[in-house]
Amino acid sequence: MPRSRSRTASDRRIAAERGGQRGEALAALFLRAKLYRIRDRRFRTPVGEIDLVAEKGGTVVFVEVKTRGRHRDEAGALGAVNRSRIARAAQHWLARHPAESGKDFRFDVIFLAPRRWPRHLINAFPAF
Repeated sequence: MPRSRSRTASDRRIAAERGGQRGEALAALFLRAKLYRIRDRRFRTPVGEIDLVAEKGGTVVFVEVKTRGRHRDEAGALGAVNRSRIARAAQHWLARHPAESGKDFRFDVIFLAPRRWPRHLINAFPAF
């Protein structure tokens, strides 16, 4: 029996991973254009991953990047942000970088959609 032309779960996961990497690279470029310094990308911890860690004006910014196929899906994407996971991962980052623990920090979200400028939601949710 010939294989189906539809994508397997593994193929979809790989495509989503590649799309996420492209989105994170675009978000990093966008932040650099806004004079942010990228401190870390795809910071992995036992409790989760932070897409981007940036800094501007002495504030450390933990950035979640959400890529969607349509601009209208933005509200749903914000609801899908696992805030507690990101906050726990941020605690790991701060523990690994003790010199940064005295700085202010915040959590931002960058939304990406085809044929749209990235939308940067500053201070998207409260810290710890």
